[in-house]
Amino acid sequence: MLPPIPERLAAELNVRPQQVAAAVELLDEGATVPFISRYRKEATGGLDDTQMRLLEERLGYLRELEERRVAVINSIEEQGKLTPELHAEILDADTKQRLEDLYLPYKQKRRTKAQIAREAGLEPLADALLDDPQLSPDAEAAKYIDADKGVPDVKAALDGARQILMERFAEDAQLLGELRERLSDEGIVVSAVVAGKEEAGAKFRDYFDYSEAIREIPSHRALALFRGRNEDVLRLALKMPEELQEPPLASPCERRVAMRFGIRDEQRPADRWLLETARWAWMVKISLHLELELMNALRERAEEEAIRVFARNLHDLLLAAPAGPRATMGLDPGIRTGVKVAVVDATGKLLDTATVYPHEPRRDWDGALHTLTQLAKKHRVDLISIGNGTASRETDKLAGDLIKLLPEQKISKIVVSEAGASVYSASELAAKEFPDLDVSLRGAVSIARRLQDPLAELVKIDPKSIGVGQYQHDVSQTHLARALDAVVEDCVNAVGVDVNTASAPLLTRISGLNTGLAAGIVAYRDANGPFPSRAALMKVPRLGEKTFEQAAGFLRINGSENPLDASSVHPEAYPVVERILADIRKGVRDVIGDIALLKKLDARKYTDEKFGLPTVQDILKELEKPGRDPRPEFKSATFRDGVEDIKDLQPGMLLEGVVTNVANFGAFVDIGVHQDGLVHVSALANRYVKDPHDVVKAGDVVKVKVLEIDVKRQRIALTMRLADAPKGAASGGETMKGGSKPAARAQQREAEPAGAMAAAFARLKR
Repeated sequence: MLPPIPERLAAELNVRPQQVAAAVELLDEGATVPFISRYRKEATGGLDDTQMRLLEERLGYLRELEERRVAVINSIEEQGKLTPELHAEILDADTKQRLEDLYLPYKQKRRTKAQIAREAGLEPLADALLDDPQLSPDAEAAKYIDADKGVPDVKAALDGARQILMERFAEDAQLLGELRERLSDEGIVVSAVVAGKEEAGAKFRDYFDYSEAIREIPSHRALALFRGRNEDVLRLALKMPEELQEPPLASPCERRVAMRFGIRDEQRPADRWLLETARWAWMVKISLHLELELMNALRERAEEEAIRVFARNLHDLLLAAPAGPRATMGLDPGIRTGVKVAVVDATGKLLDTATVYPHEPRRDWDGALHTLTQLAKKHRVDLISIGNGTASRETDKLAGDLIKLLPEQKISKIVVSEAGASVYSASELAAKEFPDLDVSLRGAVSIARRLQDPLAELVKIDPKSIGVGQYQHDVSQTHLARALDAVVEDCVNAVGVDVNTASAPLLTRISGLNTGLAAGIVAYRDANGPFPSRAALMKVPRLGEKTFEQAAGFLRINGSENPLDASSVHPEAYPVVERILADIRKGVRDVIGDIALLKKLDARKYTDEKFGLPTVQDILKELEKPGRDPRPEFKSATFRDGVEDIKDLQPGMLLEGVVTNVANFGAFVDIGVHQDGLVHVSALANRYVKDPHDVVKAGDVVKVKVLEIDVKRQRIALTMRLADAPKGAASGGETMKGGSKPAARAQQREAEPAGAMAAAFARLKR
């Protein structure tokens, strides 16, 4: 019998059962993952948010497994077929798949051919031939001919007996487990193009004649295969290696079916009939069942990996460095429709808007500069945020001319991703915030604000619209949404929010809050002015003590009479700070920021029954720099002058760019030419790289070299190994530094040619 859930989770997470039990109790009480990982370290033994998310996910799975286990036992018991041995096996089933294998023979199903044969009285015939192959199948079957029962002749009797045995073989839990494991280890996924779809499905041409071990197929290739099948371009199959030989051999799985039931070819009368039965059981029932199951498992693994990559990229993007509270001009580039302009103050409040037409067809460069100059002077603009869409480089040049006209303001310009800006513009949220503002101008506001604080602005957009995933439309949208929501929640709570300036969408992501409470906080703030303290939050309607406990530590009140209200010290722990201050006889304002003093203090001296060493250590660390922002310092890439279009690129060029997306096989980099280039995983570093995230993350500023340009197909191959030679150039053997290492050589062999590499990235980004 399996151990209790806490013990199983503890073994999986490599932690103590007591830690798991405490975490499960807190989750069941309604505590959030950010709250538990930050403020209940004593209870959980310091489980971090990553461990807590995994624990939460696995807890749900294991509880579903236990519920299903009870239902299976009850169902078999009601049928009067629950033996002590079967009951023990069910109690030992550690996965849903194993449980379903055991239940398969007892599951209520439609009337099968085997069931019809049993009703015709043919099960004794099947048992007799299986138990004694010395019997003659024809002679034995003749005893069961009965036209009234639907058995008119020997052939019908033997067919019915075969159906019974085939079903029995296909429902044997031990056999299914063995065959599933073998197919998982040795199976080969084979794909071929559907006849006549070669031209229409050209984007899948890499898979027109393709095979790869199922255990080795990476996420992006698996999802590409399934997309090709869904679009009726590819046919997929799962084969054993023997079946792919020329000429093909019988599958070893077929032989394993025969062995499981003692079927051998000893030239006895029933041997040939039994071997054929085993063969048909494998081909008609078991192989198709397992192929469907394992292909679904492959898809699930691929989806999980794609979601993990998306979540990691989103995490990096949300925690990108903020430019900070500075007056910012947002430029949403456009050609025919003009460049939309929005100016926001240091808090993100919209001050002014305009539309200028510096590009085709009007080409009003001077008029556009005049308008932008007036706006920049009037509102003392410090930053210009430029969307990276169509005409971004031309608009970047316009911003450069503006900066030259106003040298005294020392304005900086940065190109930012505008992914999702149009989604926000058309959203109900944007309509409520700017009911009288044209939809096109709302995007410029978003572009300005996401430079000031990417996290605060991007939380207003559905994470799936931010554009940092691979094959995001091919994965389970429910699982994707749940994973991305968890990332957003963790990021927002890791940074914390200023409750007196935060938008309702940002507040919604705070631990313990929901849409209604967040709206209530904003409404109360609008009606009564800024909150003077954390305690004042309790005046918000429907915000009770439990909610306050969950949320307060992540909400900041700048300018409060109590400086701790601007820190991550939870109000429940203020007595600990007071005890520290009383001991050292200093005021809180004297202690905050005094790193030398704080490092001398012994945290163990201030622990008690409620607050242990982890909490006191966190408090002392927070007092060193209250409200510290975990995000990195802001910096931006400088795009090379004169390189504004893919046609301006030349192999060998060294450029600076911004990582916009990271996949399992490399990274996309914006180098300012309207088309992201790509760095294959083999070109990310002068060493073997297993996971690109170990080298780069979304938002990183990187230096790259151009390897190859395909203007016609809009594909750019880049390398971050700056010693690499462009395609076609002599490398003198120096292209792959560290190439003497086996891992590096293996990766070099596996790397696609630059053009094919670019094609793969381009397809996946689409």
